[in-house]
Amino acid sequence: MKRRDLILFLLASAFLGVSQSIDSSVFNNFLHDTFDITVSQRTILEFPRELPGFLVVFVSGALLALGDVRIAGVANILAAVGMMGLGYLSKDFGMMVVWMTIYSMGQHLFLPVSSSIGMNLADKNNMGKILGRINGVNTAAFLLTSLGTALIFRFVKVSYPIAYTVGAISFLCSSILIFNMTPHKTKALGKRLFVKKEYTLFYWLSVLYGARKQIFITFGPWVLIKVFNQGVTTFAMLGFIIAAIGIFFKPFVGDLIDKKGERFVLAAEAILLIIVCIGYALAGNLGLGIETALIITAACYILDQLLTAAGMARSTYIKKIATCPEDVSPTLSMGISMDHVVSMVVPWLGGLVWNAFGYEMVFVLGAFIAAANLFITRYIKIEEMPA
Repeated sequence: MKRRDLILFLLASAFLGVSQSIDSSVFNNFLHDTFDITVSQRTILEFPRELPGFLVVFVSGALLALGDVRIAGVANILAAVGMMGLGYLSKDFGMMVVWMTIYSMGQHLFLPVSSSIGMNLADKNNMGKILGRINGVNTAAFLLTSLGTALIFRFVKVSYPIAYTVGAISFLCSSILIFNMTPHKTKALGKRLFVKKEYTLFYWLSVLYGARKQIFITFGPWVLIKVFNQGVTTFAMLGFIIAAIGIFFKPFVGDLIDKKGERFVLAAEAILLIIVCIGYALAGNLGLGIETALIITAACYILDQLLTAAGMARSTYIKKIATCPEDVSPTLSMGISMDHVVSMVVPWLGGLVWNAFGYEMVFVLGAFIAAANLFITRYIKIEEMPA
């Protein structure tokens, strides 16, 4: 039964790869072309987009009786509805925000239960490996879709509604596959919402991840669009490159977690992020020419996207230190909510910094955040918990 469920979840992850590729290739250019928004408006938009991430701990708590598998199915239905709304019902900026928020809730509701489901489908000693394989399949689908998107947008005039329709259908296919998995039996819990002293380090890792993540999600693409005037084709091709490398890189990171441990992986991520931030900040100021600066910036974008694979280490870390199995899913949800408290503030502050000092200073601050993350990883210790 576990093997059957793993196959279904792998297929579901492949369909999610299609939807995620369309989102990453299209969304920022959709905003730019449809509403002609400024950097300040783009940063403010991150508040409603990230608000569902903060609310996910409450929503998942309310849906506790469904269990992780069914919550994942519901999450993908929400994402499909939101994506269709973005494509066909965003007649003005306000309506776009509504549909974007619904779409975002589906995405964020899926995040913690996805990791929990993946780890439940693994054995104790190969959680990293299984999560890596699931992410690898997701990335393979992402790769093929990114290539198709790049070619189509380059040679054919495709409307944003059509692109979003394909993404929504893929979300629904993923939901159907997940609903065919064996539902996990839920045990009664005294509290769904809680903060435990034993998980303090995980909470700090989540908060710092929220700050680091939002700098790159918001300002990384915007540098390419506003400073280097890049369009959908560029983002699709970058997505293709990221996915091509990620097919092998994500399983490699999963294996690395099992062999070297969470501390090693998260420390390496922090060091590489410092390098990425420096690259973003200096690329356009070294007198190397616009084309070279664009290549360096694109390389930073690619490396940052690949490093999101280190998030598997945060998930396996909490799985290993959890005082009881029932703590894993709600603690992952709490971590996402905590990281999104920061995520809702960082874009606004980053926008102020961008306007006052230039985009370079945003990434200088990002380097300090990565350095703080490196410092925190020193305290990661995993002791075998009693059965």
